[in-house]
Amino acid sequence: MADAGETVISVHGLTTKLGGKLIHDQVDLDVTRGEVIAVVGGSGSGKSVLLRSIVGLMRPAAGSIEVFGEDVLAMDENAMRGLQRRWGVLFQDGALFSSQTVAENVQVPLREFTDVPQQLMNEIAAIKLAMVGLSGDAADKFPSELSGGMRKRAALARALVLDPEIVFLDEPTAGLDPIAASAFDELIANLQKSLGLTVFMVTHDLDTLNAIATRVAVLVNRKLIVGTIDQVRADPEPWIQEYFSGPRGRAAIR
Repeated sequence: MADAGETVISVHGLTTKLGGKLIHDQVDLDVTRGEVIAVVGGSGSGKSVLLRSIVGLMRPAAGSIEVFGEDVLAMDENAMRGLQRRWGVLFQDGALFSSQTVAENVQVPLREFTDVPQQLMNEIAAIKLAMVGLSGDAADKFPSELSGGMRKRAALARALVLDPEIVFLDEPTAGLDPIAASAFDELIANLQKSLGLTVFMVTHDLDTLNAIATRVAVLVNRKLIVGTIDQVRADPEPWIQEYFSGPRGRAAIR
């Protein structure tokens, strides 16, 4: 049985640059199995860059990244594909293929990483769509026929289709109205508990933080400040104080 205290993501000395601009400067972060860690920060602070670096979509200038004890930066393509099967990613806009049905979108990782027959793919997709609260008739619709909240759920079903141990979520409630965002938070919380998932989430949503985050990692001044919500909220850094103690922050903890 996996150790609940096991470190599944370990980032040390991470330095990243974009167009010559320093984004992260010697960033450290350890994520343990089963926790929900939320990464927050101002616009351009490098939240999504951190996520993309961990999943191998961007290469840092320096530092180390290990997932499940494996060195992401030293892997060849085959080894990386094996590791990618153990996590799922929900990108900010859902990143669904507009020319494919919802079921076909959910099946994309199955086609890429497995050789299961089409009938089984159909059955797996139906199970995952039900798991995220989408009715059976959603499978044959195209993304354009779905609401924003339904598209997020379809993208989450795709992220879960290979039964991952880690789910990476990039701004999962962005663009959703408060009711849909709250329902999506509840869905993530329920799935995390029932499936034993580790959740790495980039968000700006204070309600999401208070609803489901185990710990918070704040990107400010190219560094990470990590702790529980209460610990981070007590940090005197001006951006943190404005974020957590401003009008929206006060409303989120009422």
